[in-house]
Amino acid sequence: MKLKHIFQQGSENVLLLLHGTGGNEQDLIPLAGLIDPNASILSVRGNVLENGMPRFFRRLSEGIFDEQDLIARTEELYLFLEEASKEYGFDRKNVIALGYSNGANIAGSLLFHYKEALKGAILFHPMVPRRGIDLPNMSRMPIFIGAGVNDPICPASETEELKSLLESSSASVQLFWENYGHQLTRREVEEAQKWYENNIK
Repeated sequence: MKLKHIFQQGSENVLLLLHGTGGNEQDLIPLAGLIDPNASILSVRGNVLENGMPRFFRRLSEGIFDEQDLIARTEELYLFLEEASKEYGFDRKNVIALGYSNGANIAGSLLFHYKEALKGAILFHPMVPRRGIDLPNMSRMPIFIGAGVNDPICPASETEELKSLLESSSASVQLFWENYGHQLTRREVEEAQKWYENNIK
């Protein structure tokens, strides 16, 4: 398997951890413990480097994605999940993404490109991965979005657009607003944990 990762066996639910720019596969493990301490963990390191910082796909500039690379890297992650489920013996249908920033964007791209790619998703400060494409049906798929009303990287209008696109494909989206820009707050995580208890467990 090409992607550097950590797997920890737990319950049947598998939290797919996807870090932000400059992070690694260790970053979100403590967060997973707050969301569901019993879940299995599959934490992946992005294999694109930007000025030495790991990412999941290339970008042309701040907020401008390299669309072709995004498509290719999304496919790579999708195939990796298929391989990992066989290697580690977990049910591919029980994968819930937990991503922050760049990691949330690649998780969103999985949802945009592959039907039933995930059981659900927690997206902290995501952007719209692609525009102008037909999305797969996400009938009742539970999705949590944590966002900042004054996020300089991801404007509130972009968050609303993402929510609208997901809902137009029949996903069930809960959006939580925070007041601290692009940073991830404890309150966001607590709200995500409550959502998880009500929608995933």
